[in-house]
Amino acid sequence: MTFGEAIAVLKQGQKITRKGWNSKGIFLWLKQGVEIQSEWCKDPMLKQLVDQNGGTIVGLPTICMCTHDDAGNKAILTGWLASTTDMLSDDWEIVK
Repeated sequence: MTFGEAIAVLKQGQKITRKGWNSKGIFLWLKQGVEIQSEWCKDPMLKQLVDQNGGTIVGLPTICMCTHDDAGNKAILTGWLASTTDMLSDDWEIVK
């Protein structure tokens, strides 16, 4: 799949990965936008921003990555950005 096709798949709610990524189990998904409520916030800066905005704030959609930390444990990267190599690769596939 091309990168454009992979983005379309993300928008359909599916997970995607690249054959060219070295680590196993790495994938992307699209986290939908949501209206964030002040009482949900554990991050002090986010809570301050939400409170300053009247108790809610729009959280925009973002692409997230399930990856690994330095110790090999699963980790989540919020706001993943594609490299030029990612965008030009044709080895994208759907995660079953």
